[in-house]
Order: sequence, then C-alpha cells, then structure tokens
Amino acid sequence: MTDHIIPSDTGYKTSHTAVRKARRFALQGLYEWLLTDYRFSKIDRHLMGGNEPHTIAARTRADNAMHTVHLGYYHELMRQIPEQADQLVLEFSSYIDRSFDRLDPIEKAVLLIGAYELKYSLHIPYKVVLDEAMQLNTHFGATDAHKLINAVLDQYAKVVREAEVKADQAKKSNG
Repeated sequence: MTDHIIPSDTGYKTSHTAVRKARRFALQGLYEWLLTDYRFSKIDRHLMGGNEPHTIAARTRADNAMHTVHLGYYHELMRQIPEQADQLVLEFSSYIDRSFDRLDPIEKAVLLIGAYELKYSLHIPYKVVLDEAMQLNTHFGATDAHKLINAVLDQYAKVVREAEVKADQAKKSNG
C-alpha cells in the first residue's frame, strides 16, 4: 500500500491543527458512509451506490471552507479506511464486548480512524493516536464511549505497535 501520506512530505498544511481537522472531517464523512453504503453493503449489495466515500469527500470539499485542513490526509483517511474497514474490524473486534454492528456509528468511525492510524500512520506516535481518538469522541461521541474506545485501541496498539508500546513501558519502568 503506497497511498499513505506522511504529512510533512506534501504541499498541504501540515500543522497538528490541520491534521486534527482532517480527522474531524473524516469522522463526519465516515459516519455518513457507515449509515449508508457500508450498512447497505452488509444488508443487500444492490442498495449501494450514490454515497461512496469519494462522493462524500467531494461534497464535503464543495460545502466547506477547507483551506486550513490537511487535505491530503483527509483524502487518505476517506479513501483508505473504507477499503480497509472489514480487515480493521476483524483485527480489533476481539477487544470489543459486543458485535461491531451494535456500536454507535460515531464509536465505529472513531475506532476505524484510530485503528487505521495505529496500523498505517506509523509517523504518529501511538499515544497521540489514542489521544486524538479521545478528542474525537469528546467532540462528537457519547459521554462514556471513551472507555470502550480507549480500551479497544490500547489493546490493538499492543499488537500493531508492539515494539513502540514495549519501549514506552520500559521507559516508564526505568524512569
């Protein structure tokens, strides 16, 4: 997979704020996608169409002033997460106490963004990924959803970022 963007390697706004805004817009787009095409693909594939991630992204760009958003990262999230969603869900679902389908759509979107960033955005420290997921939930999600999101992503990080997590734990025990 060569479509991953390292924010500093593009001509886009690359500040922490621009990346955070990209995540927020991606959360909203993924929420919409989860309620429409993703859901329909699980129920009855012939219902799909018209609300694909690229259509949502285009509409979002047309309807919003996005000059302060890291557009490259936004498009990466909107393109790659839907393509990787089933695999990501399969990988982190053992850390959820219920079916992914029974989660709130915001929780689903936050988990997908967090899991994607843990697995593919290695330039972002895992603690930052966890913190950003908490920020997304605080802004958009239910009050107690942070417990589930933090628990799931923390366990997932121990698998996909094993060396980084162990190094962080060793640093804590030595310091």
